[in-house]
Amino acid sequence: MTAKIETPGDAQAQPDLAAREAQYEKFVWDNLKRNYLGNYLHGMLGMTGFRLVNAPTFLPAYLHQISGGSNTIVGLGLALQQVGGVISPIFGASKIEHRTKVMPAAMWMGGLARMAILGIAISGWLLKGTPLVVSVLGFMMMFGIFMGAQRVVFSLLMAKVIPISRRGRLQAWRNATGGAIAAALAYFAGRYIIGPNMFGNGYGTTFVFAFFLTSMGLWALQFLLKEPEPPTTRTQGRFRDRLREFPRLIGEDRAYRNFLLVQMLSSSARIAVPFYILFVSASIHLDGQTLGLLSLAYLGADTLSNLVWGYLGDKTGFRLVLLFSIALWIASTVLLMELHAPWAIFLAFFGLGAAQSGYMMSAQTMILEFGARDDLPMRIAVSATAESITATLGPLVGGRLADLFGYNVVFGISIGVLVAALALLIAAVKEPRTARLSVM
Repeated sequence: MTAKIETPGDAQAQPDLAAREAQYEKFVWDNLKRNYLGNYLHGMLGMTGFRLVNAPTFLPAYLHQISGGSNTIVGLGLALQQVGGVISPIFGASKIEHRTKVMPAAMWMGGLARMAILGIAISGWLLKGTPLVVSVLGFMMMFGIFMGAQRVVFSLLMAKVIPISRRGRLQAWRNATGGAIAAALAYFAGRYIIGPNMFGNGYGTTFVFAFFLTSMGLWALQFLLKEPEPPTTRTQGRFRDRLREFPRLIGEDRAYRNFLLVQMLSSSARIAVPFYILFVSASIHLDGQTLGLLSLAYLGADTLSNLVWGYLGDKTGFRLVLLFSIALWIASTVLLMELHAPWAIFLAFFGLGAAQSGYMMSAQTMILEFGARDDLPMRIAVSATAESITATLGPLVGGRLADLFGYNVVFGISIGVLVAALALLIAAVKEPRTARLSVM
């Protein structure tokens, strides 16, 4: 099934389309300040809370604790979270690509993702033992399902209301301020909430904070955002028909296909992510204060590096950001493996935080610059699904390998796939912004 553009079939079609394009562009610039502020607040507050959940410290350490020290359960939890994101991006894209307004869907999908965080928190107070482990695993899968769907929706919203020349600095400042709040809160949570086990479950209390922060960000976006109606949309199609279009989307754009391979290789490197903090616990004493300090290093790096990544991306395009972040990811993993002094571990977590923030910003921004606008929701979904497939297998396999052979083997595999991703990026992926401008 091919894309169908909803334009008149007579001779007036092209002038009408050009007029609608001009009107759309004018709406974007007229409402830029309001939409910029809405996206900024949503990103700052929402990503602050999500960082507390997704950082490779609190949730892996919590799973390790409630499962009696099982690396396999830690890997299973992260795998289930990624499984949720395998199909949901495609489903989300099929539900919004024909709509002129997608904010209502964003509220539903974003709200349900936040309820999953609240479920993880409340489980810690109501359940114990195996029921607690099962409940947390279930809510992690729910979290992954709706995070996968909302990734498509919110990426599309940003593409609709923020011009390409402003996206890098927007992400830089919202991630930097959100990262600063998250870093401070992470240190506070480790030392004063998790350490003394506030309210009988320090981890649960931390996740409640995350729920409220992400909810405040969603409310801010709903209140401020003014969404334009695009000049063209796809016709509504069946879910299975959209699945059949995957080969066309991938095959007709060689640059996007190579970029997708880089994404899949990089996400495979997450095989090691949940085990960074567990590897550290084998060499130094891991109390609440140390957990807070390492979370501060990881999230603080996010704060500082985002300003660099965002402005560099706006200036040169995000291919260079992706290249630097993958190289830093490799170097930081090697440092974590080879040096066990506290200063080296802190520096390694700082580098890992900076690398992850650069990777996420560049991958999520570059995807908006390939191909036609009407294919954007499904193209975002293809990338999210491909990433989720490899990211699902990674932690699950990593947990088993860690139990059988130790963390060094897991880290070695992670470095290997990152090196392959870096080589492919250098050899076969061109900057999409430059390529787009060359044909205009």
